[in-house]
Amino acid sequence: MEGAARVFAGDFSGSTLSIQADDGQSAAWVVTPGGIWCRFVFLAGVITEITECGDMLRCRLADPTGAFNLVIGGKTSPLAEQLKKIPVPSFVTVTGRAQLYRRSGSVDLSIRPDHVVVVYRAIRDQWTLATAKATLGQLELVQLARQGRCTNEHALAAYRHYVHTAEQLQALAEMIDCAVQSIKPTGPSDPLQSEIMQSHVRELVMEIIKGTKSPRGIAIEEIIHVAGERGIVTAEVLSAIESLIVEDECYQPQKGFVKPL
Repeated sequence: MEGAARVFAGDFSGSTLSIQADDGQSAAWVVTPGGIWCRFVFLAGVITEITECGDMLRCRLADPTGAFNLVIGGKTSPLAEQLKKIPVPSFVTVTGRAQLYRRSGSVDLSIRPDHVVVVYRAIRDQWTLATAKATLGQLELVQLARQGRCTNEHALAAYRHYVHTAEQLQALAEMIDCAVQSIKPTGPSDPLQSEIMQSHVRELVMEIIKGTKSPRGIAIEEIIHVAGERGIVTAEVLSAIESLIVEDECYQPQKGFVKPL
């Protein structure tokens, strides 16, 4: 199963490279200046604008580095109806598909959402830290490619296209640093915030469990994977599953699987 890439808006918005999949049928990759290869993406930020354009619904999702354009086809689709009910501004996570089109000599970048979940700022902050770590790792590979000391094909493809200068790489690194610095520290112990976070994780995990159609339920490993794409760490997922079992919201029909009651 292909994982969803984490990418900052400030990096994604500079993309001008798309690469077709080897099978010629799957969606193309969008390759960012930071060396992130995006096809399926996991994003987090603040919904700042929702507008209807013909039969399309367009939204702006802002993270600490810029904004993504979200495009939903069919303004009466279930996802569009869900989005129209979300208060602006609201923190959300988005899983979707990265798209790059060229029109009249210009590049049109957008995200086609598959799932949108309203979350709390702490989830957005977790996403920011994880995305910063992932992007810095790719930047290091691009820097090695610039020095002729890299064999990673993804990094090499990004460098061959963008031909980064030292100043451009430094600007990307500073963008990441600013994103991390934007996170406001929380107190050492906030019982109310902790309770809210736990409630959010439980709701998300229960949503994943209810989504299974298999008669034997859903594998705990799959729950961990899906929740991880939405910014939830393994320990929080396991704690939520245990809590849901204790409260008779779900049960284990066999070892390693859970089903809703």
